[in-house]
Amino acid sequence: MYGKGILKGLGVTWKRFWETYTEDIAWILRGKKRYFTEEGVKHRSSKDQKGIFTVQYPEEKLIQPEEARYLPFLVYNEMPDGKREVLCTSCGICAKVCPPQCIWIVRSNDPVTGRPVPEPTEFYIDADICMNCGFCAEYCPFDAIKMDHDFEIASYGRNVFNMEKLLKSSEYYKSIRPVNYAREEAARIAEAEAKKAKEAARAAAAQSAKPTGAEAATAT
Repeated sequence: MYGKGILKGLGVTWKRFWETYTEDIAWILRGKKRYFTEEGVKHRSSKDQKGIFTVQYPEEKLIQPEEARYLPFLVYNEMPDGKREVLCTSCGICAKVCPPQCIWIVRSNDPVTGRPVPEPTEFYIDADICMNCGFCAEYCPFDAIKMDHDFEIASYGRNVFNMEKLLKSSEYYKSIRPVNYAREEAARIAEAEAKKAKEAARAAAAQSAKPTGAEAATAT
């Protein structure tokens, strides 16, 4: 009984080794690299993979699925004049819904008007406490905070990310989450068009409500 189990285990191991090396040779004959290339890693992590699959980290990294989520980051738009348009309005919803309470925001007021400035003066996320749940990104009404794919954030000290570390462009967000970005952009365009149509209808209604010259003369 035990002898058969050992032989069966050795047979499975031998099969895996055989499939691995024959697959390696097939890639070499095709003039392609199965290791240390994005194409190779993508193939080896797919359902078509045969044999043993080991990631040669850190030279190789698994391709992150679009919905992978790690530490959040703040989104900004790059303006034509080179300035950053930070989407965050410092409303504080993300900090309120955060389960481990790892987000805190520093706000400021306009020195002239005294009103709150719709942009955070400083924004902090404690990466050592963050549980990567994604609530902040889900509840943000301005799509200003998103979940990153970067998981290499280990350090010897406390990992508190400030605003400078958290800010990343909308183009970066588009590159890591193209499907989500396209869906959100389509929703924004549809909302803008609906608003424009509503304003046009309101203007047309106001115009039709005005009396014409003949009607005004008759009324007088």
